[in-house]
Formats: sequence, C-alpha cells, structure tokens
Amino acid sequence: MSRPLPFPLPEPPSIYEPLPQLVDLQRDQPVVEVRMADGTPAWLVSSYADVRLALTDRRFSREIRRAERPPVAELGAMETESLIGLDPPEHTRLRRVVAHAFTPRRVERLRPAVRAMVDQLLSRMVERPCPVDLVELFSTPLPVWVICDLMGIAPKDRERCKEWSDVMVGDWNRDPERTNTAVAGIAELIESRRKDPGDDLISELVLAQEEHGRLTEREMLMVCIGVLIGGHETTTNQINLFLMTLLHHRDLWSRIVGNPEIIPSAVEELSRFVQVGITGVMQPRVTLEEVRLSGVPVPAGAVVLPAFMVANRDPAVFPDPHRVDVDRPANPHLGFGAGVHRCLGIHLARMELQEALAGIARRLPDVRLAVPESEIVFVDGLVVRQVQTLPLTW
Repeated sequence: MSRPLPFPLPEPPSIYEPLPQLVDLQRDQPVVEVRMADGTPAWLVSSYADVRLALTDRRFSREIRRAERPPVAELGAMETESLIGLDPPEHTRLRRVVAHAFTPRRVERLRPAVRAMVDQLLSRMVERPCPVDLVELFSTPLPVWVICDLMGIAPKDRERCKEWSDVMVGDWNRDPERTNTAVAGIAELIESRRKDPGDDLISELVLAQEEHGRLTEREMLMVCIGVLIGGHETTTNQINLFLMTLLHHRDLWSRIVGNPEIIPSAVEELSRFVQVGITGVMQPRVTLEEVRLSGVPVPAGAVVLPAFMVANRDPAVFPDPHRVDVDRPANPHLGFGAGVHRCLGIHLARMELQEALAGIARRLPDVRLAVPESEIVFVDGLVVRQVQTLPLTW
C-alpha cells in the first residue's frame, strides 16, 4: 500500500491553472489518502462527481469534531462554531434566521445602490494619476461598503470592521489580543442594535433572539462574524482575480466591453475557472459511515478534503475545461459550493461581481495592468490567493 501524500500539496503555478499533480490525481487516482500538516490522516477527492457528493450527501458532516482524529491546525475556530461548521438541524435553524437577507429579490433591490457605489469608487480612481491600485481604491472598499450597509454599520466604522475581519481570517492563536479585540468590537455592534435597533441584518438577528429565542448570544456573535467575513473577503479576491484573468485573455475583455450583456455568464465561467484557493481544497467533511468514492471505501469518521478547484476542471463535466468559455451552455460549477452549505451570499456575490466588472468595462474600457503580471505579489500565509496590490493604468 502506498504511503499517504503530504498535504497541503504545493501551490498551483498560477491563478489560471490548477496544480498539475491534482489534474493527474483526478485522472488516475481521484480518491487518495493524504496526511495533513498536523498529522491528521485524510482522503483527498478530486473528481466532480465525488466532490459534489461530499458536498450534498448527508453521510458527510461539516462538524469536524465528529472525526476520529479532528484536525487542529488547519481548520480554526470558525470551522467549528459558525454556519459553515454545523450540520442540520442546528445549521438549518441558524441559516433560516439569516438567509432572508440574501434572497434574490432582496439582492436585486440592492443593485442600484451597489451600482452607485461602483461609480463613486471608479470616479475616485479616475481622478488619481496612473497607475492606481485597484485593491486599495476599489476591490477592497466595494464589498466592505456593501456588507456594512447590509449590516447597518455606519460609514465611519467601515475601516474598523475591515480590520476586525482581517484578524478573523488569520490564525486566532497567533495574536489572541487582537482576536479578542475584534470579537469584542463585533459584540459591541450587536449590543448597540439591542439598544437602538434599525432596518438592518444585525437588528433582525437581535429581534429573532429576543422575541423568539432562536439564537444564543454565542450563536449570534458567530453568525455576525461569519457574515462580515464571508460578505466581502472572497468577493474582494474574486474582483481582483477575475479582472486579471480577463486582462490576461484580452480578447475576452474586449468582448465584455463591447457586449456587457454577457457579464452574468462571464461571472459564472470565471467562478469555475479562476483558482481562488491556494490548495484548491476548502471546507473538509467527515464521513458519518463508510462511503465509496470512485469505488474506494472511505471509512466512517474519516476527514474528506473536496478539491473544489480541480473538480471545476473535470473534463467529464466541462468540455475543454482549461479554457475560459463565457458561452458555456451549461455551467454547474462548484465555485460557490453546493448543498446545504452552498454560499449563503451567492446572489449578493454574483450581483456585486457583475456590477464591478460592468462598471470597470463602462468607465475604463482600455484598462490594463501597469506592471508585468510576474511582478504581482500575493499575500503569504493565507489559504486564498490575495494580491497585495493590483496596479492599473489606462
């Protein structure tokens, strides 16, 4: 029997291609034993069918504590105490409280406000001498503004909430004092809504707790942290990486500039294509009973690592998978997950990405990178690809 592969695997060569080793595993060994950095044994699955099964089948649990040997270093507190780390019925109860804030109808009502935010930020950009940094002036503030507006956080507190979020997505044990400060700040926001409620998500959560007893204090805190982080961190990275991909494939950018009606399908295809995660794996599962994946028996209590990114390149589902095809007729990608843990803010994220790309195409049709692509620097120590700066000119 072969020895388990060390995990995480090496980083992919670029944001445009998955790790060749993962592509080979998907073809030859779609279910393989690995050993995580903290010594935890796990099973890496890479075919679309197996990954989707792990995301949607009730025999797979998100409650990592169910594992015979729960991972320690890689998963963090958010994995066990928030929506992304719970199973039904607890997950269903909490998600139902907050999900109505992210319905397609409610998100569409936000579109004009988001479009105005996009134009305001782009107007500030064009006033600056080139080159300008998209990260500082657009891709970071836009999702922060949107989620803060949804949560009823005043404009003067946006930067502070962004700092709290940055702390939360790091190692909670590396700097406990900063973590405690961030948690206390979010708890203060909740308390302020209790004293002075408004028409916002936090106030609605407070009302659900006080009138219906549907949330404990800890649950409400973790839900608010999860919404704050999930509401902007990934979207910021997607704006940067999506634009980089379109500028890398200049013909596609020209098509979008000339045909903005294809932007929704472009967002779906970029969600499939772009390698946002560094390891290509997010949100481990634990088997509740023995499950066969690609004919391989995976025992009960095993940690399963779904390789989202390479599953989105499975040729059995996506013809010519390594090409960006904005005309792809069917695109059942897993970029936003699947099953009960599909991204809560999927409609909001799609709308923001559509408006961001539409605004840039409308206002800056000749935009291009101001430095060679090889000089773009990514932030170290994260599980997602986050650029430090993205200098643009036009």
